[in-house]
Parts: sequence; structure tokens; C-alpha cells
Amino acid sequence: MFDKLKKVLSGKGEVPEEDYLEIDLDKEEKDSKVIVKLFALKKYEDINPILNILREGYTIGIIDIKVLKQKDPIELKRAVSKIKKTTEALEGNIAGFGENLLIVTPSFAQIQREVSAPTGPEAKSNKFE
Repeated sequence: MFDKLKKVLSGKGEVPEEDYLEIDLDKEEKDSKVIVKLFALKKYEDINPILNILREGYTIGIIDIKVLKQKDPIELKRAVSKIKKTTEALEGNIAGFGENLLIVTPSFAQIQREVSAPTGPEAKSNKFE
């Protein structure tokens, strides 16, 4: 079958009228669960797997930048800049969390940057405490 298809596409064969190829689009359905994946940024080259998962669009990345921050702050700046540009091009979000973590999300997720005040039992009942 592939030989026939190859001949047709190369222009060396005739297009068969009765033979056709049916593609089942439902068969290649991806798992609908979102994955949260941890990454450690130890050198600039470590951004490649991060960029790949961002391009796939189903994974939220949590990136530990502590090692590269201590080792080479200039490389860290380059790496974060590259990750940020890719994230923005894919309409995702990126945010720092604490001093040593970055959170990167695809376009379907949004990072809420404001810290919300606790409500319910966690909230202090006495305003003077």
C-alpha cells in the first residue's frame, strides 16, 4: 500500500480510484490530564526540555533555578529570557515564585500573581492580633 502511495506522490503512478486511505482522527486522542513537571536548571542547555514541553501545550513547568543562579547569573538571565520569549510566543504565562522557582504555564492556564487574603477559619477573627 505504501508503495502505491509513494508512486502517486512522486508522480510516477496513477491515482487509484477505488483505493483510499481512511484516517481515524479520534484514535490519536491525547490524555486530557494536565501534567505538572519539575525541572532543575543547572546549565543553559537544560532549557531545551522545558521549551519542548511548553510547545506541546499540556504541561505546567516548575523550574528550580537555584543552582544556575549561584553558578552563573549571566547564563541564568539568558536562560530565563529564552524561556520567557517562548512562553509569550505561545501565549502562556511565566512567574517567579520565591527566590529560586519559576512557574511556566501553557496558554490554557493563567498565573494569579496577587496573594489573596485568607478567608474562613484561617482568617484572624480579632483585628488587633
